[in-house]
Amino acid sequence: MDLGHSAIRFEIEAVDDQTGARAGKLHTPHGVVETPVFMPVGTQGTVKTVSPEDLSICGVSMILANAYHLYLRPGASIVRRAGGLHRFMSWPGSILTDSGGFQVFSMSDLSRVTDEGVRFRSHLDGSSHLFTPESVVALEVDLGADVIVCLDQCPPYPSTPAFAGAAAERTVEWAGRCARTFGDLKSRPEEQDRPQGLFGVVQGGTFADLRTRCADALVEIGFPGYAIGGLSVGEPKSAMEEMVGVTLGRLPSGTPRYLMGVGFPDDLVLGVSLGVDMFDCVMPTRNARNGTVFTRRGKLVVKNAEYQSDFRPLDPECPCPTCRGFSRAYLRHLFQAGEILAPRLATVHSLYFYQWLMREMRLAILDGGFYDWRREFLDRYEAGW
Repeated sequence: MDLGHSAIRFEIEAVDDQTGARAGKLHTPHGVVETPVFMPVGTQGTVKTVSPEDLSICGVSMILANAYHLYLRPGASIVRRAGGLHRFMSWPGSILTDSGGFQVFSMSDLSRVTDEGVRFRSHLDGSSHLFTPESVVALEVDLGADVIVCLDQCPPYPSTPAFAGAAAERTVEWAGRCARTFGDLKSRPEEQDRPQGLFGVVQGGTFADLRTRCADALVEIGFPGYAIGGLSVGEPKSAMEEMVGVTLGRLPSGTPRYLMGVGFPDDLVLGVSLGVDMFDCVMPTRNARNGTVFTRRGKLVVKNAEYQSDFRPLDPECPCPTCRGFSRAYLRHLFQAGEILAPRLATVHSLYFYQWLMREMRLAILDGGFYDWRREFLDRYEAGW
């Protein structure tokens, strides 16, 4: 069964001998994405406060959109009639849509999970809906992203082994149903010029044996890429590191590995060190909209009073449009005045920084100096201002 292997191709260019960090290229229908890559989150078909042109200036090559939110508004049929998500939002680069499973399961008071799928009430108007593996794949096919993701069950932290085990088993069963539906849909004539790739999701909570069994079962199905879900949900960082390591040890080395929902800059460095290729998180954009940006020397809360007369850029070494043209004092003034330019300028900076970080790691891997680069970056990042 072709689950998008013809649409998604991954090549590894270099592997760091001391850590396992990888540099590669992910070939998608909308371009080549150099890895490791961080995907900004465009939940509703937009990365909040910035335009597609801003994203390109920041060096973004791939973004994430959310199937749950686009299902509720404006609806997959509207997006498909517009020519797919790329045309609808005027984004020429690559797009990944997640299944919306995390959003549904995070609203446990509005949802109920069964083997059939998950029934939930809309957070917008309270209307009742059912997501099944089949309906979610059909939804994501209509949206038209380059990479789409199977419906999975994300257990909360903490979970008992029994609960996490049942969620992992259901995730595997749903993955099989997603794969069959994807194969059926993509065999239709109208889908022949809309290539996509389907990723499976590894669950299992913080239990190594469950992660191993889930990963092995998904590999048996044979996806062109694999996501690691259910982490960065409150567990200790040591547990996240252990589960990522266990999972990566079971996944094919020649496929892209995507760690969902991570994270802080130091988390990205950790993930790359373990061999992760793809990341997404709301961290840089959500924090920026609230006045906290990320720099080479850690977080900076530009709304703080200490920056009232600080006329330096957010990061003197950063060449982003925000740092080239505006001072900390000015950004603080904008936030204090409630001006909408404030979150836009802050978001542009943090997105630029995240893309810079991924490029620097990639170059260090290609040059064979990632181990030393990691130590130097973390020492400086943790030193602060």
